[in-house]
Amino acid sequence: MYSSRYLFKPFRAPTHYSLARTTLGASRGFRTTAPAATRVSEVIKNDHRELEDQYNRILSAKTKDEKEQWQNQFTWELARHSIGEELVVYPRMEKVLDNGKTMADHDRHEHQIVKEDLYKFQGLQPDDPEFIPTLKTLWANLAQHIKEEETQDLPALEHALSDSDSDGMARSFGRTKKFIPTRSHPAAPDKPPYETVAGLMSAPMDRLGDLLRKFPDEARS
Repeated sequence: MYSSRYLFKPFRAPTHYSLARTTLGASRGFRTTAPAATRVSEVIKNDHRELEDQYNRILSAKTKDEKEQWQNQFTWELARHSIGEELVVYPRMEKVLDNGKTMADHDRHEHQIVKEDLYKFQGLQPDDPEFIPTLKTLWANLAQHIKEEETQDLPALEHALSDSDSDGMARSFGRTKKFIPTRSHPAAPDKPPYETVAGLMSAPMDRLGDLLRKFPDEARS
């Protein structure tokens, strides 16, 4: 007679089998929890950190070619970031904050100074004597704007927004940056709807020019 403990021994799936099922489920899009919402302030602060890194990369570059690559990357990012804020963030500040219009107009004024600095910088060659001084002046103005934005404007805005509103703004900000100019145009309007029209008109020419410009290999995406 065979012992019943041999006849009715329970089957246990091997570890790799369970892992395969888990992986398969994930690949088909099943989720146990919803993805965390992204705050618009997080997206903007991430842009700020990238700009700071690119600024330092220009200063530390060893060759003219490397400086030019990071100059183009810095210009590309700052131009898109600035207009993205003007189209998505500042109008919302005006709508939800009691002193939002004053704050937004102040930020637009600071943007205009930075745009004019950037316009001069983007046209300089790395071996021009004004290249580094212009960059440092630009960064000094931009750094002050970033400090005010991160310590005053963004906290006030986030306090007035729900999680879903902030997440929606973050997504809108990211989408908007895909369709706006990649170079500085300080003479263009800085308020919607005119800025939107100006942006859509100048963006194709900027992006066509980007095809001929040098960018860092690690930033080509």
